[in-house]
Amino acid sequence: MGSIFWFLGIIFFLNGMLRCMANANVHYYDFVLKETKFTRLCSTKSMLTVNGSFPGPTIRVHKGDTVYVNVHNQGKYGVTIHWHGVKQPRNPWSDGPENITQCPIPPNTSFTQQIIFSDEEGTLWWHAHSDWSRATVHGAIIILPAPKTTYPFPQPYAEETIVLGSTYRLLVNYGKTYLLRIINAVMNEEQFFGIANHSLTVVGTDGAYIKPIPTKYIMITPGQTMDVLVTANQALSHYYIVTTPFADTNAPYDNTTATAILQYGGKYTAPSSPSFPTLPSYNDKAAAENFTKLLRSLASEEHPVKVPKTITKSIFITVSVNQLYCPNKSCDGPDGNRLSASLNNISFQTPKIDILQAYYRNLPKVYTNNFPKQPPYYFNFTGDVGNNTIYPSLGTKVLTINYNDSVEIVFQGTNIGAAENHPMHLHGFSFYVVGIGSGNFNNKTSPKSYNLVDPPEVNTIGVPKNGWLAIRFIANNPGVWFMHCHLERHASWGMNTVLIVKNGDTNATSIRPPRS
Repeated sequence: MGSIFWFLGIIFFLNGMLRCMANANVHYYDFVLKETKFTRLCSTKSMLTVNGSFPGPTIRVHKGDTVYVNVHNQGKYGVTIHWHGVKQPRNPWSDGPENITQCPIPPNTSFTQQIIFSDEEGTLWWHAHSDWSRATVHGAIIILPAPKTTYPFPQPYAEETIVLGSTYRLLVNYGKTYLLRIINAVMNEEQFFGIANHSLTVVGTDGAYIKPIPTKYIMITPGQTMDVLVTANQALSHYYIVTTPFADTNAPYDNTTATAILQYGGKYTAPSSPSFPTLPSYNDKAAAENFTKLLRSLASEEHPVKVPKTITKSIFITVSVNQLYCPNKSCDGPDGNRLSASLNNISFQTPKIDILQAYYRNLPKVYTNNFPKQPPYYFNFTGDVGNNTIYPSLGTKVLTINYNDSVEIVFQGTNIGAAENHPMHLHGFSFYVVGIGSGNFNNKTSPKSYNLVDPPEVNTIGVPKNGWLAIRFIANNPGVWFMHCHLERHASWGMNTVLIVKNGDTNATSIRPPRS
């Protein structure tokens, strides 16, 4: 089955098949991981699931709640769970990436994770963070407004769940508005998404509200979430809901088109061939970037923007697909080498002991503190790169940041190897996307295009092919936080690093002690 099968699609309220006990603002869940047989697209496979369901159960909370999830691993291999987009203030112990903040949960054992919600509101998701297991181990996180508060848009009529892969029917009533909570759980492809003859209004992304965007399509990268309103205002009929890949690269990609059906209630003759939406072509780079540039924070009194204006920590990171040399051309990659990936020409090597333990307990020889703040040397990153940095160095190098630093990171895409869009994800933080452009970043002219008024606040964003992207955030969350490309193949090749945010001067600004 193609990776598009794993697209989680549109997430609404899902009560889930799980035990959930709520007491005030604390919730308790049991996640049982085990092999389950599923039939999709005419094929039956055994795959790792949570509580026997695919996608897995939804976690539903209000803003500011706390959740305890007891993970029971009844599978064959060790696994971890990550709560994608949850900031986990001062609590990296439950963030989840394997051998970054914890060791994998061994088979036939259990581990309780504490998920601390803070200012997130909207749609996030959880997924496995061990090798490629997130393909089947994932589910939604729905964060409702705090009690006695409301959405910054009219209350939708209903919320549903659609899983795209096999045809599915979403029943709607004429004249009603529905909230679509869209999660891209695809492993390696960005996606265009649309509904035939219907307009979409994007009102949120990555657990934060944005200024409403009326559009015919969205472009959503792996790891991203979007909250979208759609009004059933067309003639009573059936309409295709469609997602197609965006792949601006020469590298192989999954070109599967996944469909579902939007079906109106009422009496009418159903069409033999429902209307199909017109979406951008698979390599329409301009359509993808133009949509991303529309994102703007709501920037209201209830949802203010706090983008740092004075920067105390500047970082410039090149993002590349590379090769590792194989003697006698003995590997299956280009020129008989092995494919690799890097940030600042360093291909990250995951340690055997998790970095959080090593940092907290001062364990030696697990990582080094010398991830560079800039690439080893500068060249025409997006032009004819020749053999510049085609072979990266290997290492477990982390970047240390002082508590409360005002951080700017500029990601620079490169034309090394197979250039393409790279969705970068940072654990432990949301960040403001203050600038995006094509070609090489210019530190004198590029910042003149920055949006410091209402930039979108996200946790995952695509660095454009042969372009640059600038983000800013306040380093006010002490801990060990993974930063990586959310294309699974690139993450597995080493397009990762770790940010260690040091403790502040008080207990309240320091990492929480580990739970016993």
